[in-house]
Amino acid sequence: MDIYKRHVFICTTGKTCPGQCADAVLDAFRREIVARGLKKQIRINKSGCLDQCGHGPVAVVYPEQVWYAHLTPEDAVEIVEQHLIGGKPVERCLYDGSGRISNPSV
Repeated sequence: MDIYKRHVFICTTGKTCPGQCADAVLDAFRREIVARGLKKQIRINKSGCLDQCGHGPVAVVYPEQVWYAHLTPEDAVEIVEQHLIGGKPVERCLYDGSGRISNPSV
């Protein structure tokens, strides 16, 4: 088995993520990875609760340990392009444990 360059975990359980369209975000990530032929380099997994309820859907990208919050399917497309392929995290979606770094009002 090949080792993945990046591994993305998306919370799809817990108290709030399921009601915040987590499955749609997961599907958007997976569609983008498949469409770009990256299934062998980047792994997208649903995760159990990441204990960040109320900030979901939440995702974490390894090996960088970059956290994202309040994601939409459109954010997933941008994260794949800019971060997973381009190596630069999407700042407006970053999560520091209290909310988006660039947009603390969310």
